[in-house]
Amino acid sequence: MYEMIKEMAGRLAAVPGVGGVMLGGSRARGEHRPESDWDLGVYYRGDALDLGALRALAGPDVEVSGPGGWGPWVNGGAWLKVDGVAVDWILRDLDRVERVWEDCREGRYEVGVQPGHPLGFWSPCYPGEVALGQVLADPSGELTALRARTSVYPEPLREALIAGAWEAEFLVAGAAKGAARADGLYVSLCLSRAFGILAQALFAADRRWCLNEKGALASAELLPSAPPGFGDRVRALLGAQGATAEALSATVEGARALIEETRAALTA
Repeated sequence: MYEMIKEMAGRLAAVPGVGGVMLGGSRARGEHRPESDWDLGVYYRGDALDLGALRALAGPDVEVSGPGGWGPWVNGGAWLKVDGVAVDWILRDLDRVERVWEDCREGRYEVGVQPGHPLGFWSPCYPGEVALGQVLADPSGELTALRARTSVYPEPLREALIAGAWEAEFLVAGAAKGAARADGLYVSLCLSRAFGILAQALFAADRRWCLNEKGALASAELLPSAPPGFGDRVRALLGAQGATAEALSATVEGARALIEETRAALTA
């Protein structure tokens, strides 16, 4: 299957406007299961992408969404089946990826609204995908060069993401007000986002790229800065937060203690 995917990447790289193709996701990191998708990052330049050629390559039964078709951050792409296995083409604007990388080097990042990303799309995902991906086709050498640069995690980004964990305490304060009103949805949203922010900070503290929410907690709980039992405590708090004001308030207090403990570990 790998050879077939590599051949497909070569054909994609020949599409006008495409600069290169990377294997991403769990298969690039060696964390895949037998049924895992094959994620191909298709890196293009601005308006130069030939969508017609891309659609012709995908075939008549496959819908190819152009830039912006899947939202502001996950630009577009296509879902294919190859010998019964899911293969995803995911468009990435190389100019934008490089701009985000420069921002990350200076300690700047964004969190944008994006379908399929309940915690939001964190802009460091762009260079993180390059750093953790495998180059399959790169006629100009641009992706290979960018991968080499992103292999070193920027210290200003590390500091910014750790500092950004202040929002977790702000969220738990809001959750306490929601708990007093027995507003379970609001409490759940506040705590989920607070713990997601902590996961991002824990990854940054260990100079590791966090690409999205999926599997983030399972990885974050193993990192050196994570307090003892971090993952189990998060799962317990989110899994049984309660419905009454009293139960919700108890959950929020447990979350507050964990957040304070985590922030202290991050800044120790």
